[in-house]
Amino acid sequence: MNKFVTTFFATTAAAVGLFFAGSVNADASTTYTVKSGDSVWAISQKYNTTINAIETANHIQNHLILPGQHLTITDGTSTTKTQTTYTTPAKSTQSSTYSNQASSNNSSQANTSSNYSSNNNYSNQANTTSTQSTSNASSSNSSNSSSSNSSSSNSSYTGSNLKSYVLSQMSSRTGVSASTWNTIIQRESNWQPSVRNSSSGAYGLFQNMHISSGSVSEQVDAAVSLYNAQGMSAWAL
Repeated sequence: MNKFVTTFFATTAAAVGLFFAGSVNADASTTYTVKSGDSVWAISQKYNTTINAIETANHIQNHLILPGQHLTITDGTSTTKTQTTYTTPAKSTQSSTYSNQASSNNSSQANTSSNYSSNNNYSNQANTTSTQSTSNASSSNSSNSSSSNSSSSNSSYTGSNLKSYVLSQMSSRTGVSASTWNTIIQRESNWQPSVRNSSSGAYGLFQNMHISSGSVSEQVDAAVSLYNAQGMSAWAL
């Protein structure tokens, strides 16, 4: 009986010992020294564990290990915490892409609008300048036309246009105002084209001493020649 009891307890103790030994082995860990050329993946394959288990147990980030570093290698059956990696959903990327595209399109539209506005301004300025130039040209042409008509109307002497003919001819051909020539003629001949000074022999509207006769147009030609030779001093001015 005593032998049976002794055998029973011995068997039970051995079983309990094996149980605890298994538990210890299940939770056992190994220390590994990193060698040159090692990687977390190669070490996990060597010890039949996972990359996450090694990195979690040793607080490794980005799979970075260094030669000489001591790693604690846990049994592959041990419970390890799974590191959660959050990734940006594809939708967000697409939204960002659409946003960038929309921003780019808006920027392009703004630039186009700015260029269009700038071109319109240049166009308006060009049109304004062109209109002003046309207006000035028109005014100039109108003025020239009026001057031409005036000269044309006074280009020939008809008898009835004596004063207008003489004054327009003299002012246009000498550059001296018509009012000045009117004063001279009024003083010299009182607008009498055939008057002669009996003492000096001066003749005509301008009392020109270099002629003794001549029509009104000939008197104008002679007065212009005298002005070109002596200026206004010929009439004591």
